[in-house]
Amino acid sequence: MPNVLVRDLPEDVHRELERRARASGQSLQQFLTSHLSSLVATPTVEDVFASLDRESGGKVGFQQAVKDLHAERGDR
Repeated sequence: MPNVLVRDLPEDVHRELERRARASGQSLQQFLTSHLSSLVATPTVEDVFASLDRESGGKVGFQQAVKDLHAERGDR
């Protein structure tokens, strides 16, 4: 399994991560693995927009709908 090394982590951040890991009954490795797994399981905003852009349905695409909405609102 791959490893991740974080250099120059501020001591206060490390202490807080260790405190949170202990509070949840986990080792620091388990705690970070859990949180990093959650991070990558959540799609980014860009991923969501890209997915919506690929969806079919209406007569105009998502990007055109956004442009039309901005034009209607007078956004630049």
